[in-house]
Formats: sequence, structure tokens, C-alpha cells
Amino acid sequence: MVAECGLERFVDAQSGSLGPRFGDYAQALQELLAGQKRTHWIWYVLPQLRGMGTSEMSFLFGLESREEAKAYLAHPLLGKRLHECVNAIRLHKDAAPERILGPIDAIKFQSCLTLFKSVAGPESLFAETLKDFYQGQDDGITLKLLAEGRMLL
Repeated sequence: MVAECGLERFVDAQSGSLGPRFGDYAQALQELLAGQKRTHWIWYVLPQLRGMGTSEMSFLFGLESREEAKAYLAHPLLGKRLHECVNAIRLHKDAAPERILGPIDAIKFQSCLTLFKSVAGPESLFAETLKDFYQGQDDGITLKLLAEGRMLL
């Protein structure tokens, strides 16, 4: 299993270590509760698998494997915050995810949900949120990467 210290990059980023251009966790949650993402934090608050994007941030904050996703979900702070953010988005079930997150980050959110559904199971918050916002459709690229079962370095 991935060492918990590898997840500290997420804790640090959520604490505001990346500077004023990037939102911290409190800012991200506030924006989600309001139903409108305005700052840059998607990579380290609602993570997806490494290999889903080509930016430096996607690489740095992409989860390497299903095992790292399990560790993220089990982390006492990160797992709790992930649930809080997904629940905040669910407050806006009548809005399209593109309206809440923007078109590109709505795709990242579907990927994030697909990844964590694969770890947490078909009755999880992540599966329910996929049903509510994406008609139950998993992200195909995420499923493909998971099926390959390789480390995503």
C-alpha cells in the first residue's frame, strides 16, 4: 500500500501551500456549498488517476493506482474532506455539473467519482453521485486505466 506520507502533498495543497492563485480546502468547500467553483483547486480536492490530464498539476496530484485511491479515502483528513465536498455538490442536484464546476472540471469530477466508486463500492456516495449527475455513467478512460491495473507513473 502507498505510504501515507505520499498523500501529504494533498494535505499541504489543501492547506494553501501553493499560494494565493490556488484555493485551499476551506475556499473549495465554500465554493461548492455556494454551487459555483471560482478558484483553482480541483486536482488536490477531487483527485483523479494520474494519466487523465497532461498538466503539471494533473501529474503531481494524480493518484498513482487503485491502492493510492484506497489510501486517500482511508486517510482521516482527506477521506473526510472528499466526502464533504461530494456532499456539498449534491446539494445542487438540480444543476448540471458543468454549471457548478465548469465544463472541464465536470469531466474531472466524473473521473474522480468513478475512481472512488471503484474503491468504495456500488452503494457508495460516489456511485450515488454518478447516478445523480451523470445518469450512472462511469468515466470510460478511468475504467480503462483501472482495468489495466498498472501503476500510472
